Amino acid sequence: MIIEPKVRGFICTTAHPDGCEAQVAKQIEYVKANTKMAKRPQNVLVIGASTGYGLASRIMAAFGAGAKTLGVFFERPASNNRPASAGWYNSAAFEKFANELGLYAKSINGDAFSDEIKQQVIDVVKNDFEGKLDLIIYSLASPKRSYNGNLYSSTLKPIGTSYKDKTVNILTGEVNQVELDPATDEEIASTIKVMGGEDWHLWCEQLLEAGVVSENATTVAYSYIGPQMTYPIYRAGTIGVAKEDLEQVAIKLDAMFKAKVGGQAYISVNKGLVTQASSAIPVVPLYMSILYKVMKQQNSHEGCIEQMTRLFNERLYAQDKIVTDAQNRIRLDDWELDAKVQQEVAAIWQQISSENIEKLSDIAGYREEFYQLFGFNVPGIDYTTDIAIDTEIMSIAD
Repeated sequence: MIIEPKVRGFICTTAHPDGCEAQVAKQIEYVKANTKMAKRPQNVLVIGASTGYGLASRIMAAFGAGAKTLGVFFERPASNNRPASAGWYNSAAFEKFANELGLYAKSINGDAFSDEIKQQVIDVVKNDFEGKLDLIIYSLASPKRSYNGNLYSSTLKPIGTSYKDKTVNILTGEVNQVELDPATDEEIASTIKVMGGEDWHLWCEQLLEAGVVSENATTVAYSYIGPQMTYPIYRAGTIGVAKEDLEQVAIKLDAMFKAKVGGQAYISVNKGLVTQASSAIPVVPLYMSILYKVMKQQNSHEGCIEQMTRLFNERLYAQDKIVTDAQNRIRLDDWELDAKVQQEVAAIWQQISSENIEKLSDIAGYREEFYQLFGFNVPGIDYTTDIAIDTEIMSIAD
């Protein structure tokens, strides 16, 4: 089958297995060349392990630290002449390369919000791992959550008042105005249910109760704050309220881990990047296309794998004490929020339009990274070749 990108809204509905595999291989090579951990995790669970920061975390744990990894995700295999999802192909490639090096890797494909999947993880750790989990990464990004017989949906809306500002169509480069009505109380509560900290807390609570968490274990969840210009739609909006809930849960989990296993819980506040989730947020793609240009010019740009390499090397597994801010958050957004970077981004923001966006921003780079999320526009891949779409994940847990 010859696979071409088919973009609908902010999502690409097709994915290319060879392109996804090449992207995973590139991240692995980066990790191999840049791992400098003073200490290393041994048994790692990544919840949300198939794309973005979760995938990069799993790659760093396995190919940087040599850890056993168990990945949880909810991805679509190929069927009826329809290619699998990008996350499926990413995970298949990850396990292929792990197997070649003799690294333990097992995956569970299912709803991470469910008790069934949580129990399945516990059973795998008890049966397969010689030791207990010493690192639990929560990197789940989902638009919906089914819980206790209810279905909750997240929304991307401001709170209190309407919001109007610039945004961009990343495919055409057209800059226009977007206006969003404020969220209802029900939408705010539903977004917190999906993207807040409740499920992370449930995961950790059940893992601790099952006795599969090691002494001095660490759990980490990922968050984002962003600059002042995206505050109304992000940090002060529905997603931001959910992230604040996640950060409050981190404080509770830190106390729980200290009391039960002498461990710790952290939020890692990461840099804004092109992901399937961030592409859906109005204003953010335009901001990031400008940010990419500025940070590349200042030689401070990072992608997911560079961020996670820095997290492991310089924060979680450095020789010295983990450095956090006053809210006990690890800050990997420090280079993004550097005053020089933000001043330049703000200046460009005032000038940018459809006519000058190619010159003033890195919209081309943003667009390329968007396609590469799904295995397209990857150097060295012949997209005119007829390829098989039925790629298996070697170690899907029964």
